[in-house]
Amino acid sequence: MSISNTTNFTNPSTFILLGIPGLEAAHIWISIPFCIMYILAILGNIAILFIVKRDPSLHEPMYYFLCMLAITDLVLSTSIQPKVLSIFWLNSREINFSACLTQMYFIHSFSSIESGIFMAMALDRYVAICHPLRHSTILTNSVVAKISLAVVLRAGVLIFPLPFLARRYPYCRTNIIPHSYCEHIAIVKLACADIQVSSYYSLSVAFFITRLDVVLIAVSYNQLCAILAFYIPGLFSFLTHRFGQNIALYFHILMANIYLLVAPMLNPIIYGVRTKQIRDTLLRLFSRQGSLSFLVVL
Repeated sequence: MSISNTTNFTNPSTFILLGIPGLEAAHIWISIPFCIMYILAILGNIAILFIVKRDPSLHEPMYYFLCMLAITDLVLSTSIQPKVLSIFWLNSREINFSACLTQMYFIHSFSSIESGIFMAMALDRYVAICHPLRHSTILTNSVVAKISLAVVLRAGVLIFPLPFLARRYPYCRTNIIPHSYCEHIAIVKLACADIQVSSYYSLSVAFFITRLDVVLIAVSYNQLCAILAFYIPGLFSFLTHRFGQNIALYFHILMANIYLLVAPMLNPIIYGVRTKQIRDTLLRLFSRQGSLSFLVVL
């Protein structure tokens, strides 16, 4: 199927994702680290969920938030990587218009949820340090559930207007997205209409969520590696779409993909392996499996 840059239509049935423009010849090689990071993210976050569910001693606010972070990372990475890898491996570039907007909503809403979870984890640490004797009475299961619900609702409500506005725009020039997934600004830039409302709204939401969460996180010491791995590439990706005209497109798209892969891969290591209770539980599971295997051999 030939792809034209001057396709005439008002409401496209499909968009065409180009992958990483300028690096098409290297798509296969780029897919290798992407695939490895995706597999590590899936295995690591599933392991966190399994360990916390299995060990009753881990049924505490910190680990509930950690499980919520694991689920968010699973959804976030799975929202983009299967399609990205299909572009790299199978040259499968078409994506349905509605599916594209759905992917956009999942990416931005779950990125916002992840930011909110970091804030909730910082709150848990603050209470544990400043009010250790009252920690269990302050952060009850009911309070944890309400905080989690507030984090999800904040993201869902704030991000909802983005796909709604994008759907209302006419697309009469092209349906080719120079990106590997359906990022908000990459889509609305294709509209032959004034997109200032979408642009200013998304910029306002991004700065509102990031500024609020970073300030609240800064009040309490948290795992700096996880925070930096999530916020810095995310802000770089967000801002270069608007103000980085001199930055090579392929570099911007690589950073955008890494932003949505590195954090889900690192979080199970930073918050899981480095947490003594989870590490001990994991070691007990492996030692038990090893003992069972040894008995079977005997």
